Amino acid sequence: MEHAIELPEGPEEALRAVDRAAGEWGAEFRVEGHGGHLALPVVAGLRRGLLSGPLIVEPLAAGSRIVFRPDQSIYYLHTSAIAVLLLACGGCLLAVLWPLFPRLLPLAPFGVVLALSGWLLVASRLRSSGPLEFLRSVAAPDEGGAP
Repeated sequence: MEHAIELPEGPEEALRAVDRAAGEWGAEFRVEGHGGHLALPVVAGLRRGLLSGPLIVEPLAAGSRIVFRPDQSIYYLHTSAIAVLLLACGGCLLAVLWPLFPRLLPLAPFGVVLALSGWLLVASRLRSSGPLEFLRSVAAPDEGGAP
């Protein structure tokens, strides 16, 4: 998948902006000719990873166009968040099953607390940051947030 953005600056300034943004994001950028190779850390919900591939800066009549074509992706799961969500699922089961098994009634409030903790600790904080956000931070350095 190709990700692209147009900038009003020329190719040299665009390469400098990419290098600056890569430093802010903790990415690795090697300049090679009219572009380079970018290894970008990404976050996609419960997954973390690294996208890498060629980044090309094409000159335009009124500026330049930056194109990133990831050719390799490595993802892994954020295991501590998965563990908290599994505990929250157990809490949900306690809260839902107590009418069928009345002996679970004393544990039902504990189940509700576990279920809510899953939401408060994990689900409400899920975010994504990938190539599109990176290119936006290249175009508007004050507005684009690093992961």
